[in-house]
Amino acid sequence: MKYTTLPNTDTKVSKICLGTMTWGNQNTEAEGHAQMDYALEQGVNFFDAAELYPVPANAETYGGTERIIGTWFQKTGNRDKVVLASKIAGGGDYTAHIRKGGLSKENIFDAIDKSLQRLQTDYIDLYQLHWPNRGVNVFGMRDYPYKTANEEAENYVEILEGLQELIKVGKIKHVGLSNETPWGTMKYLQASEAYDLPRPATVQNSYSLIHRGYEVGMSEVSMRENVGLLAYSPLAQGILSGKYLNGNLPEGARGTLFPRFVSRYKNEGSETAVAKYLEIANKHDLTLTELSLAFINQLPFVTANIIGATKMNQLKENINSIHIDLSDEILREIEEVHKEIPNPAP
Repeated sequence: MKYTTLPNTDTKVSKICLGTMTWGNQNTEAEGHAQMDYALEQGVNFFDAAELYPVPANAETYGGTERIIGTWFQKTGNRDKVVLASKIAGGGDYTAHIRKGGLSKENIFDAIDKSLQRLQTDYIDLYQLHWPNRGVNVFGMRDYPYKTANEEAENYVEILEGLQELIKVGKIKHVGLSNETPWGTMKYLQASEAYDLPRPATVQNSYSLIHRGYEVGMSEVSMRENVGLLAYSPLAQGILSGKYLNGNLPEGARGTLFPRFVSRYKNEGSETAVAKYLEIANKHDLTLTELSLAFINQLPFVTANIIGATKMNQLKENINSIHIDLSDEILREIEEVHKEIPNPAP
């Protein structure tokens, strides 16, 4: 395994982070436990969860993923071997079954206590804001929704003050953002400096070979401000495994069970790009999964690559990507495809 640290901290984390959002829906508790056992054996010490998980989110499964992690901590005693990240859900209709009011200080306190109870721990290493209060172009929305979002604002100081109180009492160690923009990230950094409040260490945004929009503005923020990217959906919900090419819908696959989640990454341009990346992978005796993940692993603004799997063979392949170094030739070939079909998935 390869390791780095959460920016501006001494917290050591594996470059591969174990994503967990299928546990409690597509995966059973036993399967979640087996994945954590295997990942830890391979040197993965960084796990990412959220109160919202598993996804698709609903009232019946709310908090299920955190509960599975909690029972594993209780069974194995491995809490001190894991850097644990989780998230408070953002506001909106999608999370009305959790609470209303978005990211207020009161809601942050409510969320952390419930997460800690489910996780059977007294602290979370990295606590993240799952998405902003204000309307932004995330979750498949390519363009900024200026007609509806131009009068909205974020309560940055209140949020950071709430997180600071949680740090003081030991319930969290570090803070992070998620699904954030360059403007939003800079506002948090500025508020942190101006009011001596916690500084976001990371931002968890979508990034993959077919969705490299992070490079347009956020990568510069990451590198100049030392805010690391935690890349989620690095395989674009499985699209970059190649299993959906030519109209295939494998039995039990996420895109078969929940087509609206993969539709974000699935279109004619994406299919063409994926086919070209598959040609590159085949040429160099790699799987498309290995090529896709290894590309992210080597980027200078990435702190960790959040992989997720429903089957153990997928998990093994994903984790093994850390041992693959892409040659300059392969990187040039990837860039040629990117120039021809830039960011086909919004």
